[in-house]
Amino acid sequence: MSRETIAHILDLARWAPSGDNTQPWRFEIAGDQHIRVHGFDTRDHVLYDYDGHPSQIAHGALLETLRIAASRWGLKATWSANSSGEHRTPVYDVHLINEASLQRDALFEFIEKRTVQRRPMQTAPLTAAQRLVLGKATGEGFTVQWFESAAQRRQVAALLWRSAKIRLVCPEAYPVHKNIIEWGVRFSKDRIPEEAVGVDPLTARLMHWVMQSWSRVDFFNRYLAGTVAPRLQLDLLPGLRCAAHVLVRPEKPPIQLEDWVHLGMAVQRLWLTATQLELHLQPQMTPVIFRWYARAGRRFSADAQLAELAGQMASDFEGIAQVSPTEPFGFFARVGVCPIPVSRSIRQDVAELMRV
Repeated sequence: MSRETIAHILDLARWAPSGDNTQPWRFEIAGDQHIRVHGFDTRDHVLYDYDGHPSQIAHGALLETLRIAASRWGLKATWSANSSGEHRTPVYDVHLINEASLQRDALFEFIEKRTVQRRPMQTAPLTAAQRLVLGKATGEGFTVQWFESAAQRRQVAALLWRSAKIRLVCPEAYPVHKNIIEWGVRFSKDRIPEEAVGVDPLTARLMHWVMQSWSRVDFFNRYLAGTVAPRLQLDLLPGLRCAAHVLVRPEKPPIQLEDWVHLGMAVQRLWLTATQLELHLQPQMTPVIFRWYARAGRRFSADAQLAELAGQMASDFEGIAQVSPTEPFGFFARVGVCPIPVSRSIRQDVAELMRV
């Protein structure tokens, strides 16, 4: 197999989604039919990367995208993980096997079309056929739960509103919010471009100024209702304006690294299938992540009140889903019909993602 073919496969695989476009992987061509993916996580400086699990989910999305991409050249991709301890830097060995009868995966052409839509969508309900196809996309081992009635969407929107307050007043989250947006651009190779954030230009300008320091953020939040505009535009209205919210629940609690990777593979199949159906999807993971903290009894902030709020929010989430506190939640998103976003996160070039 030529290095050119491997380069083509990696060029497609790099379009896999990752939290805030962090792209927590580097590539190594280890042989003619051997790719080594060097994963990493951002738990030491990103509040939302709870024990590295969101990064591990992203690794799974990458491996699934690589598998789909390889099918274009009649190659079957298999992988194994080499990791230990806290799995901060797992290595995934991917072997490409020639298989003449292998057909191109139906999701192949949607790899680069898949994107995030953070703005309100249409509220036209999903069809029964769409729900069926999306429900099957995750594969075995996962349950897909829908929240699509007007009442359910109001409940979820209220949940997102409360979760967003925790996110925006948490000082430990401030460095993440400050660094993830690339201001004044339509496309970003390693962050979220301003035009894709989902707020109006005036709010964006104010956010840019306020987020220059935590003292400004804290002052606006305390005395000028600084969380209202972003929560309204990024959480409440999008939570109401969509076809449905979808919760992917692993049937067994994820314990091993491979469990989180398989969750990421399922998420990517769901997302690509939504794109195939001409639907858009936006992850809304903060309620899930704060629930992880709450149910593990873990403090994520020096402000003890925020942990209490996260616990209340977790109980509300479980009430909406009608499950017990022990039920595992994996991925949460909203889905619907809307125009194709004109702004999006792109990716670093393959050369930039190669391990030095």
